[in-house]
Amino acid sequence: MIICGVQDLRGCARARSLLNTDGQVLWGREILQGLGEILMVHNAEVATAFEEMADLLEIEGANPFRVRAYRFAARTLRDLPAEVGEMVAKGEDLTSLPGIGDDLAGKIKEILATGTAAALEAQRKRVPATLTELLRIPGLGPKRVKTLAHELKIRSLSELQTAAQAGRVRTLAGFGEKTEQHILDALATRLAEAPRVQRAVAIPSAEALVAYLEQSSGVSRVIAAGSYRRGLETIGDLDILVTAPAGRTVMDRFVAYQEVRDVLAHGATKSSVRLQSGLQVDLRVVPQESYGAALLYFTGSKAHNVVLRQLAQQRGLKLNEYGVFRGDKPVAGETEESVYASLGLPWIPPELREGRGEIDAAKAGRLPHLVDLQDLKGDLHAHTRATDGRNSLPEMAEAARLRGLRYFAITDHSRRLTMAKGLDSARLLQQIEAIDRLNATLSGITILKGIEVDILEDGSLDLPDEVLGRLDLVVGAVHSRFNLSNRRQTERIMKAMDHPHFSILAHPSGRLIGRREPYEVDMLRIIRKARERRCFLEINAHPERLDLTDIHCRMAKEEGVLLAVNTDAHSMLDLENARFGVGQARRGWLEKTDVLNTRSYAELRKLLKPTMEA
Repeated sequence: MIICGVQDLRGCARARSLLNTDGQVLWGREILQGLGEILMVHNAEVATAFEEMADLLEIEGANPFRVRAYRFAARTLRDLPAEVGEMVAKGEDLTSLPGIGDDLAGKIKEILATGTAAALEAQRKRVPATLTELLRIPGLGPKRVKTLAHELKIRSLSELQTAAQAGRVRTLAGFGEKTEQHILDALATRLAEAPRVQRAVAIPSAEALVAYLEQSSGVSRVIAAGSYRRGLETIGDLDILVTAPAGRTVMDRFVAYQEVRDVLAHGATKSSVRLQSGLQVDLRVVPQESYGAALLYFTGSKAHNVVLRQLAQQRGLKLNEYGVFRGDKPVAGETEESVYASLGLPWIPPELREGRGEIDAAKAGRLPHLVDLQDLKGDLHAHTRATDGRNSLPEMAEAARLRGLRYFAITDHSRRLTMAKGLDSARLLQQIEAIDRLNATLSGITILKGIEVDILEDGSLDLPDEVLGRLDLVVGAVHSRFNLSNRRQTERIMKAMDHPHFSILAHPSGRLIGRREPYEVDMLRIIRKARERRCFLEINAHPERLDLTDIHCRMAKEEGVLLAVNTDAHSMLDLENARFGVGQARRGWLEKTDVLNTRSYAELRKLLKPTMEA
């Protein structure tokens, strides 16, 4: 059963039965029986609506806890493994989800039914929705956006650029010439970028569409290629390949897909559409004998494909999307393995195909054996409701155990992060005792005592040594003063790493993909400091972070620094994000031996010990 997501349910004759006498939407399996397949609203779309609500409330200066509630709910929905629409159709209680109360549950149902929420529409009338784009510019928080809107009547990125170019932004209180120039630099980058979506947002759309196409008559293979297959952190558009004897039949089914908003092209072997989510999808039907060559070609990258074509030419061959040819005679093409073999190469994992030395490594037999999700034996960064998490200590421990983890670190925030109800010394000591009691009852998993301690501006840590010394590990993180110079930010972090109790640097660049640029820092110096100090860096698996970047992951590998793939879980559901962190590790050429938390518990303790010795 698929939930209706029409823009105006009240105008839909088939759906009027969903309304009670007050015009409110009714829900339940029985009521939904007659609705049929109209339009699916994915979790990401509901989450986006909640994030917009939070942004608008923040600009308006609403209660911070109210803003936080919407952001927590959005994160819950993005991390939810099942579609919330399917939960509603089954009559499941949405308030059982972390951070979802009766009010937010009602708004979720309203968005599923109508595509929007009355509260969101009302907020849009009070605060122009276009202002939320301004929040994506580094250095522009809600207060500054409000000032720009009130004082200069700015409503869009283009209007902001015009005002800054005219020198009007610097005249506002709290801005100045330097801030104005930073805004102009950020705008130049932002406006030049093609629209892209986070990988985690694209996945539900891609998986649903692939499943839909697999049901087409005669289809034998369906696969998503392009940057999606290479595991990039953001996706521009989606390339899907299909093998089928009757291309027109598949194409007709493709353009009739319920989530198609616009049909951009409709041919016998190639069609393009734009989905309701805004994602563009290009579908190609290829013959079986060319499947491998087409998959290789449309997976990319361009740099990878150029080198392969050069190799083919050196062997007197021609390589294109249809196959490998010697003159007019086909040599290979049905599988990727056959194409690579015709060029004297082993198969190269898609994550490595970026033109960064992977072909030379393949020639020399030095391709890495990339780390897999099942290699992870633990998670070294997670939160509970003691601070800003959404589940209790026992609940998080049990969720980790059920995932097959052998160890699991609780690293709630320290006192400086007041918005997250950070732990002071007394509360942390209480949690240490609680973990000891819990460990005495557990089997098959050990809970590690940790903290995500704030790295203060001067490089000191947010809690005293005598308390930090009682922990199993200390995760250090920058949560403030992102605007320091490269030199000062680097020195700040390096000083923190010199602390006798410092195990892992969390989300090392501080970026939020599409929302906050990484702070200025010399990552090579940080990596080399970690090697010197015998501590570790994190690959934060949350899809909004994926921090370290793939390039910095490989840099750490080459410098001999181990990385920890951590979920930074704030709920039980967040543990699912480990796959995104592993994907980032794979793009960084990491093997099992390059990842800290692939070790056994005994090996881990040996590696952590030098980071916790005074």
